[in-house]
Amino acid sequence: MWMWALLPILLAIAGTVGIWAVFGMAFANGTVNLTVEFPYISTCGTYNPQSCVFSQIVNICAFLVIWVVVLRFQQIRDFGQDSKVNIASLVLGFISALGISVLGNFQQSVVMQAHLLGAFLAFFVGLAYFWLQVWLTYKAEPNRDRRWVGPVRIGFCSLCTVLILTMAVLHNTGFRSAAAICEWLAVMAFFVLFGLFGAEFRHIDCHRLTVQTPGRSKPQNSNDVI
Repeated sequence: MWMWALLPILLAIAGTVGIWAVFGMAFANGTVNLTVEFPYISTCGTYNPQSCVFSQIVNICAFLVIWVVVLRFQQIRDFGQDSKVNIASLVLGFISALGISVLGNFQQSVVMQAHLLGAFLAFFVGLAYFWLQVWLTYKAEPNRDRRWVGPVRIGFCSLCTVLILTMAVLHNTGFRSAAAICEWLAVMAFFVLFGLFGAEFRHIDCHRLTVQTPGRSKPQNSNDVI
C-alpha cells in the first residue's frame, strides 16, 4: 500500500498549482495590480471568476488535509504510540482543516471577521500541528526515514514560524507587499510539510476498516482499524 504516499504529495502539488493558477487568473483579468502592491493569496481569490475556483481548490485541500491527518494519526497509533500528543495532533489537524475551509469560502471582501478567523486557524493552529509532528517524528514509529525527515521537518517548521510572525508584523505596520510575499512563502512551506508525510506513508502495509464482533476484543494485527 505504498501508494498512500501519493496522497500528501497530491495535496502539496494540487494546492501549489491551484493557488498559483488563481494568481494567474487574477493578474490576467486585472483584479490585482502588481505595480501597486504584491497581492495576498486571499486578495487574488476575492473577485469573480477566480473566487469560485479559489473556493473549490481550498475545499479540496481541506478534504485532503483531513484525510492526511487521520491517516497519520492512525499510523502512529497502530505502531503503539497511542499518546495524548497524537490525539492532540488529530484535534489540531481537524481545526486547521476547518480554518482552511473557512478561509476559502468567506472572502475578505464579504465577511472579513470570518475570513480572519479562518486564517488564524489555518496558519497558527496548522503550525502547532506540525510542531507536534516534529515531536512525533522522534518519538513514534516508523523511524526508517527519521534521520532525514526529522531535520527537514524542523527546518520547514522553523521557516513557517518565522514567516508567519514576520507576516503579522509587516501587515500590522503597513508593509503589505512584504507581508504578502511572506504569506506566499509560508503557504509553500506548509505544502512541503504535508508532502513530507509521503516518507512515512510509504511504510503503510494495509489500512482498512473492520467491524468489531462480540468475540473479538482487539485487532488481529496492528494495521486493522477498529
